[in-house]
Amino acid sequence: MPTSSRRKTRPHKNPLSLALATALLLPVAAYAQEAAEGAKQTEEQKEETAASKTTTLQSVTVTGSRIAKDTFNSVSPVQFINREETTLAGFNSTAAVLQSNAVTGGSEQINNAFGGYVTDGGPGANTLSLRGLGATRTLLLLNGRRIAPAGSRGSVGSADLNVLPNIMVDRTEILKDGASSIYGSDAVAGVVNIITRTKVDGGTVEFQHNATQDGGGDETRWSALMGKTGDNWWVSGSVKIYHRSEMTLGDKDWASKCPLPLYGRRADGSYGADDYIDPVTGEPKCWGLDAGGVTINTLGTAYLLGRPGLGNLGYYGTYAPDVLPSLGGFDYFNRWRPNASITDGDLPGFEGVDYFGRDTFDPRMKKESLISPTTNYTGFLQGGVDLNAMGDAELYFELLATRRESRQTGYLQHTIDYSPGSPLLGAYSFLPAFAAAPADGSTNGRPIAARAFIGWGLYDNWQEVDFFRATAGLRGNLGAEWNYDGYLSHARSDADYYTENRLTDRYAKSLDVVSDGNGGFRCRDTSDGCVAAPMLNAATLGGDLPQGYRDYIMQVTHGNTVYTESTFNFGVNGPLFDLPYGSVNGAFGVEYRRAEIDDTPDPNSVANNLYGFTASQPTRGKDSVQEAFAEVEFPLLSGLPGAEELTVNLSGRYTDYDSYGDDTTWKIGMLYTPVSWLSFRASRGTSFRAPALFEQYLGATSGFTSSSGDPCNNWASKTGNVRENCASLNLPNNFQQTNSITVLTRGGAETGLSAETSTALTAGVIIQPEFPEWFGDLSFAADYYDVQVNNGVARPSGAQVLNLCYNSSPADFNAGTGFCNLVVRNANNTLNVTTGYINVATDKVRGWDFTARYVRDIGQGEFRATAQVSHYLEQLSQTFPTDPVRDFAGSLNSPEFTGQLDLSYKLRNWRVRYGLDWVDAINGYEYYEKYFDTDYRDTYQMKTDHYYLHSASVQYTGDDWAVTGGVRNIADKEPPRISTSGAVNMIGNAPLYSGLDYFGRTFFVNFTKDF
Repeated sequence: MPTSSRRKTRPHKNPLSLALATALLLPVAAYAQEAAEGAKQTEEQKEETAASKTTTLQSVTVTGSRIAKDTFNSVSPVQFINREETTLAGFNSTAAVLQSNAVTGGSEQINNAFGGYVTDGGPGANTLSLRGLGATRTLLLLNGRRIAPAGSRGSVGSADLNVLPNIMVDRTEILKDGASSIYGSDAVAGVVNIITRTKVDGGTVEFQHNATQDGGGDETRWSALMGKTGDNWWVSGSVKIYHRSEMTLGDKDWASKCPLPLYGRRADGSYGADDYIDPVTGEPKCWGLDAGGVTINTLGTAYLLGRPGLGNLGYYGTYAPDVLPSLGGFDYFNRWRPNASITDGDLPGFEGVDYFGRDTFDPRMKKESLISPTTNYTGFLQGGVDLNAMGDAELYFELLATRRESRQTGYLQHTIDYSPGSPLLGAYSFLPAFAAAPADGSTNGRPIAARAFIGWGLYDNWQEVDFFRATAGLRGNLGAEWNYDGYLSHARSDADYYTENRLTDRYAKSLDVVSDGNGGFRCRDTSDGCVAAPMLNAATLGGDLPQGYRDYIMQVTHGNTVYTESTFNFGVNGPLFDLPYGSVNGAFGVEYRRAEIDDTPDPNSVANNLYGFTASQPTRGKDSVQEAFAEVEFPLLSGLPGAEELTVNLSGRYTDYDSYGDDTTWKIGMLYTPVSWLSFRASRGTSFRAPALFEQYLGATSGFTSSSGDPCNNWASKTGNVRENCASLNLPNNFQQTNSITVLTRGGAETGLSAETSTALTAGVIIQPEFPEWFGDLSFAADYYDVQVNNGVARPSGAQVLNLCYNSSPADFNAGTGFCNLVVRNANNTLNVTTGYINVATDKVRGWDFTARYVRDIGQGEFRATAQVSHYLEQLSQTFPTDPVRDFAGSLNSPEFTGQLDLSYKLRNWRVRYGLDWVDAINGYEYYEKYFDTDYRDTYQMKTDHYYLHSASVQYTGDDWAVTGGVRNIADKEPPRISTSGAVNMIGNAPLYSGLDYFGRTFFVNFTKDF
């Protein structure tokens, strides 16, 4: 990804940024309740719990340690989010809470806006990534026990946030530190622990609705909770129905407006802010809502003499001036669009167009999903019974069952390849071949004389994902002071996924035609109801395709993915021995996990029979791991001048994978409190992560990306290394790729993928000044983190491979090193790109988390201010050891700063809240200047301003009911606008980034009633 250099102009020069930065460093606060203030929060939670007829355990285990404590203070930074805060903020799902940008440190999250992209877990999955290190390096727990992956297709390897309950959640603890030695190999970037309410007497119903002002994307949730506690048993459970409606591109003006490349050259050749003006409309060229990835209403042929569109193609010149000469007002073209007024030239009825003159926009694109719809059903049941034996043991269980029904609507470009002499060419039977027969057999082995680029229209994907998790355990006492806990858990995700696909064999049959005796044509083989392809004419190019033809070649394909995971864990904890300043406590245990994936794509996918779509082989594999862990905490000093507390925590874990062998990880942490109002903490640890099952065993896939992704398209208009590298290939100045780009993906087990290791360092300070009572309570925490992954597992996309290759230095490009050894340009200039899961030489993130809180009684009520900022100092990536290390912090979709400010005031039964979300301004030019010596300032718009979202809410609490209402994105802020330059994924001219709001002004109401 692009990034900015250190020469970047600091963003805090505008007044709003200064105000926010000041707020973060003054007595204000954050959602996180950190450090020693945690003890006070525990009492508050107990009071709120009692009011809602729930009880809590007296001793809690804070995420980040397996040693039970009665305080939230720990050697590692832990952030707490309680239920009331999420309701006031207007979140309608646990997934939305966890994916908010301050919680996740400003890193991009996969949510329902990514429905049209290939993502791990398949379309509709919502995952969580801490520190920007990926969902497979973030561990998600439910009541301290891991949640197994769920989703569809072959790349299932992370927990899907859609499976989480909502009304049962009491609080969320987020450990922002590596904890592989404590929790297992996938806790590289951190751990998120969802903690449910336990012993409940009575019932609660809850309703929440979030409605967008402009329509689309509305959320509705119905939830119910019931529980009963007896003398020696308890049981509680909940049900939830959550529905999010579809938001289409047309629902938002900013998304459905014609996206522009914001390309800088004016007609006189000077540089500026003007876009290419389409001679047909007189307006800036619209590039299609998928950032120009399609060409429609266009014909491709061999180079022929013709007249340019409207007699003027502007400053871009003719299509092939450096290949063939112009002759008497005619120019050579190989792309055309219908124009009945042109009666001369080699192709009457068509005008010649260059790359910028092609049609790329279809009004039907406005019906594509911007936010894909989903309906989630969730049931959760938990309980326990005291056995009055085995050390006052409690036999407990948890059952979690969910069903997700999700759908995505996309736009499809269709091509029809007519062979020389085909009767379907009609009046254009004279056209010569210009391309060889495609390898997929779609033209029955015949070359291509004409390729019609047609707007097919909309198509659907949909998924039905059933997830079930059962846990049973036994916990009790070993003597007076030691405890034990052992459990067995089994989870299963069973997903059916469906796609409307065109079948290559049917497409080929539709082109093999004979006369029907009535002036038309029929398929030579009609045994399966074949319908002949339409003849080449203006109507066909315009998308007027017979419905019978559509129904014949497009069929619903169906695949199935089953992922299972079983876990056995047993641990003990208690005091080991006494030191002068307290007892040394320890925790010890063993764990065994076994996981298996079985993804079976549709037989047509396996047979490579999907026309223009990815073909996939089955993904099947299994792995198991045996682990033993130990943690010991030493109270070295306590209650002394200059040493109120000095605690050291040591942990280690032995891990033995069937697939990748064994290793040992460790972590050492320290908490030092010299005086009551000041604490220091630090930790350093290692991790060892075997690649996920899909990273190892992903079935070989072959797919295609648009021809527009060739970096050498119109290379003469580009600058820097891309221009120089394309020039070295002796391509014409206005070269245009006419074939889709083939992308081959291989599973990691085939490419020698190895396990990854990492180190994590954190260091922080906690300040709680002792002010007079009238001033209020203030706390502040600053935590530095440095995580470096070695041999990290990653899969660069085909587009990334191409861009990195063609942006490399000419010496590396010509030598075919680095990414260029994955790119092959064939003799006919078609492109093959090979990618797959590989071991990244270096993947590093470094930065600061700032947290502050201020609480004060004002009048008869309580004022609470909270704030949090995440600052990335570095986000480094190096895919091969010979490649340069590039820092993309501060680039597009990778802001250096993100933050949240929360202000609330509670008076008797009322509470009001104001919230502010902030994403840092971004200067994307400096990344290319620093690493590629390329200046895009006069070429593309790659800079954004500070992005602010405001929200407000009010809550009234009665004796046994509460109602909350509010507005998110009060100012109806739109996402920032950048060029469709291919630097990042786009929605129109907006970057696709989870930290931005695509919904606009949204109103919400929540009603809760206890019984």
